[in-house]
Amino acid sequence: MDPLLLVGIFVILFVVFTVLKAVRIVPQARARNVERLGRYHRTLKPGLNFVIPYVDRVYPMIDLREQVVSFRPQPVITEDNLVVEIDTVLYFQVTDPRAAAYEIANYIQAVEQLTVTTLRNVVGSMDLEKTLTSRDTINSQLRGVLDEATGKWGIRVNRVEIKAIDPPKTIKDAMEKQMRAERDKRAAILTAEGQRQSQILTAEGDKQSRILRAEGSRAAAILEAEGQSRAIDQVFQAVHRNDPDPKLLAYQYLQVLPQLAQGQGNTFWVIPSEVTSALTGVSKAFTEALPRSAATREEEAPDHSAADEDAARAAEAAAEAVADAQEAEPKGPRQLTQALQEPSPFPDLDPQPKEAER
Repeated sequence: MDPLLLVGIFVILFVVFTVLKAVRIVPQARARNVERLGRYHRTLKPGLNFVIPYVDRVYPMIDLREQVVSFRPQPVITEDNLVVEIDTVLYFQVTDPRAAAYEIANYIQAVEQLTVTTLRNVVGSMDLEKTLTSRDTINSQLRGVLDEATGKWGIRVNRVEIKAIDPPKTIKDAMEKQMRAERDKRAAILTAEGQRQSQILTAEGDKQSRILRAEGSRAAAILEAEGQSRAIDQVFQAVHRNDPDPKLLAYQYLQVLPQLAQGQGNTFWVIPSEVTSALTGVSKAFTEALPRSAATREEEAPDHSAADEDAARAAEAAAEAVADAQEAEPKGPRQLTQALQEPSPFPDLDPQPKEAER
């Protein structure tokens, strides 16, 4: 082969290679640092960039987007000397490619170690219960410390999240028992509160019902008393209007005597002394002519001869009763009851007989 042809081919390949090295295309949200003769020169922006081949050195691309790094669980000792494993997630973004490349050798590893040490410092000042309930406080403290430390590295820490806090198994069992006891206590409190409320409502209902029953009884007693008052008033008005005499009252007294011997506990009964007076009054009532009452004054007697015969028989019966009452010793309740319950010769005036046997 011709030597000139070989030289020409070599020159063409060199030129093509040089042109390719001089042209650099950087994607969006990426950056590349350029060193010229071993010294930082500039940072390539997204798009088409030109460098001097064999003089400028272009470093690998740096991602300027927000990145998420999940660190493996780290053992942390709390203030009450309990070892818990905490798993964290870090959200950060490179804001200065030059500082990220020249201020720190490996910013990912540096952020991880700084997160672990800061987490131990923060959690070490808290007990287990506060650690479990203060995630937001821990996150804010971690973010403040990390953002301040990584600022000179050209990195901005946006968020730090605690993904999990795992206490020892014995502590988990104790916490479960405590939570179960707390739930049982709340359930017992709610049950007692419900029973107390139920008893209060029941007592209030009983109170209202008793008040209503008492008011009803009072109203019924008032109405009953008013009815009795009106009935007594009407009876007394009727009595005074008809003007009864002692003879009628004596006859009513004799009607009540058989009822006195009808009690279940009456085994001995003494005839009162008023019986003689009552019988005498009755005999006089039937022997003498009685004035007609206002109720019978307007009515005509249907048969005067029958009335005279009844009056005569009544007088004879009354005389016999007076003679029996004046005997030497009083009769017992059985004999008096039988005597009083004998059929009267004047059936129109005789009260209805009742059994007085004891």
